[in-house]
Amino acid sequence: MTRFASQPRDETDESRAETYEVLALLLSAAPPADVLRALSDLTPDEGSVLGAAWADLAKAAAGTTPEAAEREFFDLFIGVGRGELLPYASFYMTGFLNERPLAVLRGDLAALGVARRAGDHDPEDRIALLCGVMAAFAVGSLTAGEAGPGEALFFNRHLAPWAGMFFDDLEKAPAAKFYAAVGRVGRLFMEIEAQGFALDADATEAA
Repeated sequence: MTRFASQPRDETDESRAETYEVLALLLSAAPPADVLRALSDLTPDEGSVLGAAWADLAKAAAGTTPEAAEREFFDLFIGVGRGELLPYASFYMTGFLNERPLAVLRGDLAALGVARRAGDHDPEDRIALLCGVMAAFAVGSLTAGEAGPGEALFFNRHLAPWAGMFFDDLEKAPAAKFYAAVGRVGRLFMEIEAQGFALDADATEAA
């Protein structure tokens, strides 16, 4: 079961949620003009590595068009037959689609009360959906009940083993120009998330 949290989260969690939401949006479909415009208007603090990556993403958004971004998205994730990348946990963790990582994820999503949308036939272990789930955890709209995994367990089970590799591949993909900047943000953010959850676990064990 899941429940809706009644307490607001702090600014860090809000920032994490926004990052996950942007990644989920950009990895679900090619960005239209209004999304590119919003990204190009970002003025992140470039004093950190992640902030500099966001600044690069803003520049990349300003330097592309919806048509160019759509071509990139097609070449990267759809292609003729298949795209350059397969953004699925099963593929990265086993080398094949629709394998055990997908089955484990489906069990966890069911325990959290997260159901597949009608008409959605894409496997649930895609990176966009997982980022969307993490965004819901970060804002507190999704929490573990008696049976469901918590935020840290969900991340460590379904994103930590492969998401960093995927974003690294995206950053380096031949077809990626705008999406190379998306990959850089994603790669660095996954590193920060993994470190944060590890520190939380160490603090819990020390308590």
